[in-house]
Amino acid sequence: MRIIIVGNLGYIGPSVSARFRSSFPDAEIIGFDIGYFAHSLSNAAFLPEIRLNRQIFGDIRTFPEALLEGVDAVVDLAAISNDPMGNRFEEVTMDVNYRAAVRLAEMCKRNGVAKFVYASSCSMYGEASEYPKKEEDELNPLTAYARSKVAAEKDLEPLAGDGFTVTCLRFATACGFTGRLRLDLVLNDFVAGALVNKEIGILSDGTPWRPMINTKDMARAFEWGVLRDPDNGGEFLAVNTGCNEWNNQIKPLADAVAAQIPGASVSTNPDAPPDRRSYRVNFDRFKQLAPDHQPAWNLEDTIADLKSNLEAMEFNDPDFRQSQFIRLKVLARHMAEGRLNEKLEWI
Repeated sequence: MRIIIVGNLGYIGPSVSARFRSSFPDAEIIGFDIGYFAHSLSNAAFLPEIRLNRQIFGDIRTFPEALLEGVDAVVDLAAISNDPMGNRFEEVTMDVNYRAAVRLAEMCKRNGVAKFVYASSCSMYGEASEYPKKEEDELNPLTAYARSKVAAEKDLEPLAGDGFTVTCLRFATACGFTGRLRLDLVLNDFVAGALVNKEIGILSDGTPWRPMINTKDMARAFEWGVLRDPDNGGEFLAVNTGCNEWNNQIKPLADAVAAQIPGASVSTNPDAPPDRRSYRVNFDRFKQLAPDHQPAWNLEDTIADLKSNLEAMEFNDPDFRQSQFIRLKVLARHMAEGRLNEKLEWI
């Protein structure tokens, strides 16, 4: 088997690389990434990419079609990957997350690649807290990031068929420790703040809902997407990916962190305008289709793993929201120092 992981040098990539090497020990696994965050390592005993057979640096917007020769599966993680970055770089977000993803899938189909697995998002449900949303429920994307995922799914669907299986994994919000940690994600931010500042400051009133998933469980889902046969869900499948037990409100998430970090306090902002990004998600279909690839990590273990790894790297930066662990800050630094242009292309 030959597998390409596009966007492997980000936050999720180290977990996916480790899982794939363990599950597909004889496969040729190739990484393809533009390298914005390749240097943003965290408590890594070795470069995570040594698990790969090859690492190629390149932009998904100009993906070389010749690289797809003899490839069995492509996993697309490449994305301008959160709301602050999407707001700052809205057109680039649509180019990378949507247009380039669809072009890549078209190339895959032309070249006989059997499986295309796309990292989609539950954020497309937007303001939807009245009941857990199923896949067929109305979408309400509120941000550029969410809109890019909706558009990609729409244009990927007609490509499926004739031996080409497309799986769009609508992931819950990512969390947990990896070799390229992000601290611009809600649970990760809470653990870091509790450790170094003994304070978890919630910007809202704490009531919004957000489903969560550990990156190691995301990797299990990507493995399932690579293995999935079209008779299990269809030639095109968009499926909520996570588990019902991980639908959480923000305040209980913070309380769970404080319970493991002595002295940490939790504060909310009751006067804040409502956070419209509030949604619960129904993950029954994923449980039915992928019983052997269900999430194995729970909230308490994820918090403990984040805490122990941050302590092991002697993390003590009270101003961490300005650090290399915040993706928008990394891009801004690249641009300020003349390495990236406004289209986020290397100069």
